[in-house]
Amino acid sequence: MSAPTAREADWETAPGLLDGAKELELGPQHCNLAYWFTEVAQGTLRDRGATGHHVKAAVPDFLRHPGPLREALVLEFGFRSLSEEIATRLLGHYVSLAPGIPEMEFYATQLMDEARHARVFRNHLVELGLPEKTLTADIAEMAAEYRRDVLQPVEDFTLQIVRDQADFPGAVAVFAIVIEGVLAPAAELSERKWTPLSEATQEISRGTAIDEIRHLTVASTILRDHIRDSPDYRPRLLEILAAGTELWDRVPDRPYVIHREELFQQGMAEQADLIGDYEVWPGVRLLDTTPVQRYDMAERWTDEMAASRMAYMGLPADALRRSEVR
Repeated sequence: MSAPTAREADWETAPGLLDGAKELELGPQHCNLAYWFTEVAQGTLRDRGATGHHVKAAVPDFLRHPGPLREALVLEFGFRSLSEEIATRLLGHYVSLAPGIPEMEFYATQLMDEARHARVFRNHLVELGLPEKTLTADIAEMAAEYRRDVLQPVEDFTLQIVRDQADFPGAVAVFAIVIEGVLAPAAELSERKWTPLSEATQEISRGTAIDEIRHLTVASTILRDHIRDSPDYRPRLLEILAAGTELWDRVPDRPYVIHREELFQQGMAEQADLIGDYEVWPGVRLLDTTPVQRYDMAERWTDEMAASRMAYMGLPADALRRSEVR
C-alpha cells in the first residue's frame, strides 16, 4: 500500500487557494524533488496527469459550441496558458541563480508546475474544439494586446531583477508576492465560477491552485528566513515590493478581465437552470453577481493574501497597499 499523500497536496484534503496560501507553512527543504515526485506527481496528479482533470470529468456540450461562455473560457485559458508559458521561461533564471540545493530543487519543480499549467490550459482549449495544429499561433494572435499591455511590463520587470541584477531574494519577491500574489485570487475565482458549469474546467483550476499554494508559501518562507538572517536586506525588499505594486497599479489588466467576465455573465444567464442556487462565496449566489463584483472580490482576496504573507514575513502590510483607482 502506498503512503498517504500530504494533506496540502491531496486532491480531496488540500485547502482552497486562499486558505492554504494564508495558513500553511512550507519551505524549500521540505518541498524538494522527492516531495514533488511523491506528493505531486504521484499524489495531486494521480489519474489527472495528462489533461489536468480526471477522465470521468466531462466537458459539457454547450462549451464545445459557439457562445459567450465558450468565448469567455477560451479567452481565460488562452491568456492563462500564455502567462504560464512566460512564467516557465522566467523560472529558468531562478534555477540557475538559486543559492543552495533546496532552492534550486524547489524552483526546478515550480518550473515543471508552470509548464504543466500552460499545457493543460492549452489542451483544454483543444477539448473545446479549437484546432490543435494552429493552437499556439491562435493563442499568440488572440492574446497579442494582452501580452503587450499586461504581460510584457511584468516580464521585463522580473528579468531586470533576476537576470540583470542577479538578485535572488528580490526575484523571489517579484514572482511570488507581486506576480502570483496578484494572479492567484483570479485563479481562485476561476475555480469557483466554473464549478457548477464544467467539471473538467473546475478540476483543471483546482489542480493548478493546489500547486500555487505551494509556490506562494515556500517563497514566503524563503523571504522570511532571508531577512531574518540578513536584516540589512529588508529595505531593499520593501523597495522591490513597492515598485512591483506600483507596476501592477499601472498595468491595464482590468479591461481584459471585465470583458471576459461580461461574456461569462451572458453565458451564465443562458445556463441559469444548471447553476441554480450555487454560491460563489458564502451567502452570495453566482447568478446574483456582476462582472465588476467578481473582479472586485478577486481584488479583495489579493489584499487579504498579501496582508497575511507580509505578516508571516514580519513586514508591514501597507508595503503592498495598492491604489484605489486602477
